[in-house]
Amino acid sequence: MDLDMGKYAFYVWGAYGATLLGLGALVVISLRVQAQRRMVLEALQAAAETQ
Repeated sequence: MDLDMGKYAFYVWGAYGATLLGLGALVVISLRVQAQRRMVLEALQAAAETQ
């Protein structure tokens, strides 16, 4: 496996880094939104049970 990219190394590794950062942010945001929606759903279900 040859990782020597010469003068393009900064661009290539920067692109990999930006991609990983973006995907990581999407995962974190998705998990936060899921937790918020789960709390709303539980509140709605609790309100429906009291009626």
